[in-house]
Amino acid sequence: MEEDKKPSITPAENGPYLVKGLKNLANRKGPVEAKENMALCRCGRSNNKPFCDGTHAKNGFSSAKLDGRVPDQRDNYQGAKITIHDNRGICAHAGRCTDGLPAVFHLNEEPWIHPNSASAEEIIETINKCPSGALSYSVDGVEHRNRAGDPSIFIAPNGPYVVSGGPSLEQTTRGEGASEEHFTMCRCGGSKNKPFCDGSHWHNGFTDDKN
Repeated sequence: MEEDKKPSITPAENGPYLVKGLKNLANRKGPVEAKENMALCRCGRSNNKPFCDGTHAKNGFSSAKLDGRVPDQRDNYQGAKITIHDNRGICAHAGRCTDGLPAVFHLNEEPWIHPNSASAEEIIETINKCPSGALSYSVDGVEHRNRAGDPSIFIAPNGPYVVSGGPSLEQTTRGEGASEEHFTMCRCGGSKNKPFCDGSHWHNGFTDDKN
């Protein structure tokens, strides 16, 4: 039935994210009114964020992936009780792992993941906070990649669109091992891995006081 149709996100070429059927849109202040059809800014310069106001057509925004991005490659870190899967190529660098469980996730170190340095329960709790889907885990040979929840988009403060609940992402190739249920989408315009966030908002001065 029509009411059961999954919400969809379509990244328009050199333009906004075209969102259909999504009911749950929010920012740090609370719910944002969602319409059946929305165009969400991803060039970073709309004066009506999070909504597109056509600025992308004036500032030369390109939705192409750029050279120099982190390679799309999935690595596996096998421990005694849990195996951690990681694809740095789709990481948004939110820091949930390195800040939340530094005994396992080490900054500026190779290998950067140490799966035996905390309990499996602690690792699972931390991975479940990863917004980008770069991290997942397997226990007893069964991979856990997706989470439960209603389709939603959270507008991260001065950061990406944090998508969860599995709205369909159209016309987009995902990274190796990427979750189809939760992922982060660039809204600063600077990611080298568009439409996905690569953490560029931390460095290019992107701000959005309204959201």
